[in-house]
Amino acid sequence: MVAANGISIHVDQVGQGPDVLLIGGAGDTVESWQLQLDGLAARYRLTAFDNRGAGRTAMPGGAVTVETMADDAAGVLRALGIPSAHVAGFSGGSIIAQELALRHPDMVRSLVLQSTWPVMDPYLRSWGLFVRWLVDVAPSERAFLEGFFLDIYTARAHNDGTVDQFVEEALAFPHKQAPTDLQAFLDAFLDHDTSERLPRIAAPALVLAGGRDSTSRPELCRAVAELIPDARFEVMEEEAHQPFQEVPHEWNARVDAFWREVEARG
Repeated sequence: MVAANGISIHVDQVGQGPDVLLIGGAGDTVESWQLQLDGLAARYRLTAFDNRGAGRTAMPGGAVTVETMADDAAGVLRALGIPSAHVAGFSGGSIIAQELALRHPDMVRSLVLQSTWPVMDPYLRSWGLFVRWLVDVAPSERAFLEGFFLDIYTARAHNDGTVDQFVEEALAFPHKQAPTDLQAFLDAFLDHDTSERLPRIAAPALVLAGGRDSTSRPELCRAVAELIPDARFEVMEEEAHQPFQEVPHEWNARVDAFWREVEARG
């Protein structure tokens, strides 16, 4: 645990090399990045953390905002003595990463934004409200996960048993997130808008979309890439919302190549 931005945040750090900060999405903890912590530690020092209200980081009182969570991320880097890092975030974590680059630009060496958006369009906003509702009405944690994961992973992952494994791991995880904390996290993103500010980001950026992602669809990801100067945009055509978990070797290779290029430029 580290003291950051006035709260105590759970952190995991592995590996050696250039610093990387990994930022998870709604309800996701350090464990969501396990395949990156395992697969990239030979080349990078990777730091992951539980967002406020997720896993082992408590949710303090008061409203939750993306700006506050970006300051949490900056606080983690400061607490660990890391002046700047390559930053990667997925889904809600990608929006936190955007805000981190806007609020603390000197701390962001580069950006990898997976399954991102500049502002929720009506479809994505409705989906966020649906998930918020599902938290309340699902008859069990298993039922919630099985319903939620329909939009997160490919049909391939549902059919080959991968999603069943993810469900069992989530059910066994001892540090449960309160439904109200997940809802507070979702609420922070519903009307958050970086559209007018994204052109101020100077860090090299790689924006990744899943071609089969029904939530943060490729056109939303492309909009982010078009707003960030010189950002690179790539679509993983056969993937959904979280390809870093479904095809980690391919995802890791893409971001590794990007980070190597940034490091080579100096």
